[in-house]
Amino acid sequence: MTDMTGRICLVTGATRGIGRATAEALAKSGAHVLLHGRDSASVGAVCREMIRYGQVTGVVGDLSSLAAVRKLATEIAAQYPRLDVLVNNAGTGARRRQVTVDGYERTFAINHLAPFLLTNLLLDKLKAGKAARVVTVSSMAHRGSKLDFDDLNWEKRKFKGLGAYGASKLANILFTVELANRLAGSGVTANCLHPGVVATNIFTAFGGRTGKIFTVLLRPFMLSPADGAKTSIYLASSPEVGNVTGKFFDKCREVAPTAAGQDAAAAKRLWDVSAKLTRLSG
Repeated sequence: MTDMTGRICLVTGATRGIGRATAEALAKSGAHVLLHGRDSASVGAVCREMIRYGQVTGVVGDLSSLAAVRKLATEIAAQYPRLDVLVNNAGTGARRRQVTVDGYERTFAINHLAPFLLTNLLLDKLKAGKAARVVTVSSMAHRGSKLDFDDLNWEKRKFKGLGAYGASKLANILFTVELANRLAGSGVTANCLHPGVVATNIFTAFGGRTGKIFTVLLRPFMLSPADGAKTSIYLASSPEVGNVTGKFFDKCREVAPTAAGQDAAAAKRLWDVSAKLTRLSG
């Protein structure tokens, strides 16, 4: 793996699964890893275990709350002069529709609005970094999905857990496309990826038949978190992709997302809507 000594890397959702494996690999490579989690107890426990691999610092924030996202960004910006890598890894799914404290459908809020806001709030620190990179974990689950701009909050339609998850992963891709356009010439790149079908706890969130299929029947055939983290690590560190931006990767190779994931007009529209929902300009 590339030597990351001196690099400052933030990995969200790093207390378990793919995020933890990503954080561990970056720490082993010499990076100073800001290990994010939802609660201080979990973050502290993982930091104590991972300190043997390198320099890690815990940061806490509940990504279901826009206020907590703002607080997290403010704390990081106050403590560090720059940010070299941001890995937007945290994600969730749900069987039934739930809303956040801000009134947004929870899957869309955590999987898209939170990384959208966090990334934007940390852009100055990323621009101050060493050829900084934004890496967002999406999924092949975006296939067959579309964004209903008239009902992003799933208030008018019957809620479908996998449908909401797939739409949020499509949003990750469109966010990356527009972010890359806006960062052109800044020295900061933005890419996203499919980690593979990984044996993590996310599938239990869907419950029912879907949850049983993935958590019981298919689990022996799934990738380990370490294998699932490989493309995230590659995009965060490899010199091969130092000048690549706005792309979607699978198994450390650039692949094309669906046509919906290449819709530049939809990417811009989603950006504008997300800025309003997160009160970014405010």
